[in-house]
Amino acid sequence: MENQTILYTLVLSGLSDLPSLQLPLFLVFLLVYLITLTGNLLIVLLICTDSHLQTPMYFFLGTLACLDIGFTSVTIPRMLFDFHTQKRLISIQACITQIYFILLFAASELSLLAVMSYDRYVAICRPLHYTQIMHWKTCVLLVLGVLIFSMLYPLVHVLLLLKLTFCRLNPLQSFFCDLPQLLLVSCSDTFINVFLSLFLAILFGGGIFALTFCPYIIILNTIMKMQSKAMRSKAFSTCSSHLAAVFIFYGTLFFSYFHPNAKTNSAVDKVVSVFYTILTPLVNPLIYSLRNKIMKISLKRANINFMGK
Repeated sequence: MENQTILYTLVLSGLSDLPSLQLPLFLVFLLVYLITLTGNLLIVLLICTDSHLQTPMYFFLGTLACLDIGFTSVTIPRMLFDFHTQKRLISIQACITQIYFILLFAASELSLLAVMSYDRYVAICRPLHYTQIMHWKTCVLLVLGVLIFSMLYPLVHVLLLLKLTFCRLNPLQSFFCDLPQLLLVSCSDTFINVFLSLFLAILFGGGIFALTFCPYIIILNTIMKMQSKAMRSKAFSTCSSHLAAVFIFYGTLFFSYFHPNAKTNSAVDKVVSVFYTILTPLVNPLIYSLRNKIMKISLKRANINFMGK
């Protein structure tokens, strides 16, 4: 360690090193960011102003839209800055801060998707008791619990990261500060960091995964027992949007960190990272609005009212 220079600034590899691609990429991701903000803000606005959407399901959907805005705002503005300056330098403190917020929003989204699974379970399997179980106090407490857990979970990683020193000149093979990538450029012993990352991922990630998918085993069993085809179709339609969002987020997240060539194929990793950090918040409003009749009716109603004014 004595002959090694401690670094206080890191280099992000970005999506591309080609100078000719910086402006096109800047414009593409600026457009993606604006569409993401517009779509998610529109969902929040509709849920807040339309009384037909002020139910537990849409309360959770509005919370998810807020989280999507936060998630994409942690990565894209920094990426746009790097495209503009073409330097891709980031301080250690800023890098750790970005990791904290990425973990916070990722944990929040995963936990909220589990809460939304429980909401669908109660709505389909216990419809007569839905209003008693999912009253507003319960919904608010569930969301508060998600946020408190999601704020505390990244602190473990941050406190351990603050004890590390960085002296390797290797650029982070990503367009944002990713926890595994940051550990690779540390010259300290990262065994505790890696162990806790895996342990907490298995403990909390496995628990959240089970809470998200286990209710659907009961839900599918209940739906298959329904006598009416119309009731089965309605039940499936209320779950399809949520399931699509779950599979997209989990699929890209798992592939990004657990595919066989995760440490060697950085180009593939970058593309997958774009999907779960940027494109998932972009497509969530489309999934929930295009596949939801009530949302489409609300959107038409809002458009008519706007045109009438």
